[in-house]
This record gives sequence, C-alpha cells and structure tokens, in this order.
Amino acid sequence: MLVHPQFNPVALDLKFFQIHWYGLTYLVGFVIFLALARRRVQMPQFSTVGLARRDVEDILFYGVLGVVLGGRLGYVLFYKPGAYLAHPLDIFMVWKGGMSFHGGLLGVMVAMTLFARMRGQRFLTVMDLVAPCVPTGLASVRIGNFINGELWGRPADPSLPWAMVFPQSGSDIPRHPSQLYQFGLEGMLLFVLLWIYASKPRATGQVAAAFAFGYGVLRFVAEYFRQPDDFLGILALGMSMGQWLCVPMILGGAGLWWWCGRRASVASAAS
Repeated sequence: MLVHPQFNPVALDLKFFQIHWYGLTYLVGFVIFLALARRRVQMPQFSTVGLARRDVEDILFYGVLGVVLGGRLGYVLFYKPGAYLAHPLDIFMVWKGGMSFHGGLLGVMVAMTLFARMRGQRFLTVMDLVAPCVPTGLASVRIGNFINGELWGRPADPSLPWAMVFPQSGSDIPRHPSQLYQFGLEGMLLFVLLWIYASKPRATGQVAAAFAFGYGVLRFVAEYFRQPDDFLGILALGMSMGQWLCVPMILGGAGLWWWCGRRASVASAAS
C-alpha cells in the first residue's frame, strides 16, 4: 500500500514571494496550449477564414480570464451558494481554493464569444480551434492536484497495487489516486482521441461538440473513483455533483454534434 509522498506545494521560496507547483502546472498547460493552437490555426478551415498565429495569444488571454472568473463563480454557484451568500467577500479569497471546471468552461465560452464577435468570426469555429488544445492543460492541472494531495479518491481495496493513503484526508484509509485517473482519462486519453478526430475535416462545431461529449463521459466515469465533496456527499440517483454537471455536457455535446452534421449535410445538398 502506497502513501502519498507529501510533496512541498511550494516549488520555489524567494522569501518575499512563493511559486507553487499548482501555479506552475497552470503555466505548463498554457504553454502547451499555445504550441498546439499555433499548429491547429494553420489548418485550412481556420486560415481561410482569417485566423492566424497572432490570434492565438489573444485567444489564450481571453481564455485565461474565462477560466479564472468562470471557474471561481462556478464553484460559488454550483458548490457553496449558501456559504458565499452569507459571506460574499469570501468570493474574492481565491487563495483559499475553490475552482470548478464546469464553471471555467462556461467562462471560456463567454470569453470566446466576445473574441469571435470582435474578430468577426463564428463562435463554433473558434471553439473548434480551441477544443483539442484544452485536455493537455487539464492533465497538467491534475498533476498539480496530486502534488497538493487534494481531491483524493474514494476508499479502495487495500490489495489494489496503486491504492494510496492520503494523510491530508485525515485517515489512513487506502484510496484511489483519482487525480491520476483524471490525468489519464479527461487529460491524455481525451487529448489523443480528440486530436485524431480533429485532424480531418469536420462539420463546423463537431470538434467542439466531441470535446463536450468526451469530457462529460470520461469525467462522469472518473467521478466514481473520486471522493465527493464532504459538504455535498452523494446527491440524487447516487450521483456526485461532478456527475450531475457532466450530464448536460454529454447531452449537449451529442445534440450539437448531430445538429452540426445535419446542417452541413443540408448545406451540401443545397449547393
């Protein structure tokens, strides 16, 4: 049975300023995003509509704002609305933790809508460009979660070779290292599948739809191994909050993929 290594969350202590591993994982995710997006933007479906490498930095800037603001507000609204309603100033105390992927996704969608309008681009075209470049960033952040020993998994059979005790949980119960499961599933596996899928021409919006559907399914599966938030526990139908938030992603992704394909078929037939 393994024990979490208890990494020092501070990567570099300059006395007057500390650099945390968690922050560095975000930075790594942004750098990888830049490299991947610069490669994708050269594809014909993007270059022919006027998108270029110089736009990638602006997309990242807007995306970061969407992730931070949407992620924080999503956590406030989805997970602890009552607590933050009682203490609204705590919303701004981001150093205490509390970010939601699903809120961050909504924030990014708003940010990409603004970018698309300012550049005269279609929202779904911009999302198709961005979607395959996101999973590696998610994978990087999950490594940060593991380093911090947070978001640990549910209790596991002690005979499981990789079952791990997380002292941060306040117990010596062996658990699933769910951060690493999520790194592999919604991070690297989703990246590989989506990158391959997006390497060929698709109807506008179908790549973004595939991301929504794929992430929703893989995160839904991973939630069975991740310990639910103690202040929420298991909700209706035996599902966690994370799983419930994935349901509209799965349904919406599938519906959008079908609608985009049908619209493309009708347009092709009309021409």
